[in-house]
Amino acid sequence: MIDLRKKRICVTGGAGFLGSHLVEKLGEKGCGDIFVPKVEEYDLVRIEDIKRMYDDAKPDIVIHLAAVVGGIGANRENPGKYFYDNLMMGVQLIEEGRQRGIEKFTALGTICCYPKFTPVPFREEDLWDGYPEETNAPYGLAKKMLLVQSRAYRQQYGFNSIFLMPVNLYGPGDNFDPKSSHVIPALIKKCFDAVDEGKDEIVVWGTGKATREFFYVEDAARGIIMATEDYDKSEAVNLGAGFEISIKELVEIIAELTGFKGKITWDTSQPDGQPKRCLDTTRAEKEFGFKAEMPFEEGLKRTVEWYRAISV
Repeated sequence: MIDLRKKRICVTGGAGFLGSHLVEKLGEKGCGDIFVPKVEEYDLVRIEDIKRMYDDAKPDIVIHLAAVVGGIGANRENPGKYFYDNLMMGVQLIEEGRQRGIEKFTALGTICCYPKFTPVPFREEDLWDGYPEETNAPYGLAKKMLLVQSRAYRQQYGFNSIFLMPVNLYGPGDNFDPKSSHVIPALIKKCFDAVDEGKDEIVVWGTGKATREFFYVEDAARGIIMATEDYDKSEAVNLGAGFEISIKELVEIIAELTGFKGKITWDTSQPDGQPKRCLDTTRAEKEFGFKAEMPFEEGLKRTVEWYRAISV
């Protein structure tokens, strides 16, 4: 087990949604030496900036959360950018970390790594059984290459890197920008806006039949820390809550929590994305004792309350 309190830790993406919760939890553990490279100062797609970041941070441990990502619409508009930026960030950060002899590299993958028609619940062994869902394949495959790199570097160089795949995150502090937000914040904002503007209808993409699993951000942060402390293999590990809910049910719960009482119209000309998404989380529990704790409706309620408070 690594005692993170005695290590210099660099958290890429540490100022973002997941990163800010992770940095807070590391602080609660007693980690006093945490370096968060700000995007304004370090463009981690560029090798020069990556080298400068390593010079400035001098890390023992790197936790790589930084990603260029969005919902279905943003993925569809930026396939090339999402592939290139995510691949170059991850590949170069790992290679530079290897050259500098860092102690451990924790890479965050994505549920988008999985094939489009993976049987539910998704098991890590299913990762290579097909092509990812088309709208997010460039992003998912760029991240998946970090798993290939992690395995290859452990085999050839003995480099200690791990690859974690969290399912869709949600919680206080999420991205509510309609151009790039994921489904939960997008729906919360849509419902609040409709209530504020006195609209009696909201339009939601797809059919509502697709299912998703949602993972509270504080649970995710805890899982990443536990894996960084205790997991030292290159096999990918799912991080999630181990349940699924249809988008239709999700919209109904959010409408109730936000006070929207109008009509929900489904725009079936728009894609559903991956048909089903739910993880088998037994490997995380077996390997480093992680289990999600936040009940979904409670987490959703906290997220709605947080957004209500900042929107006043």
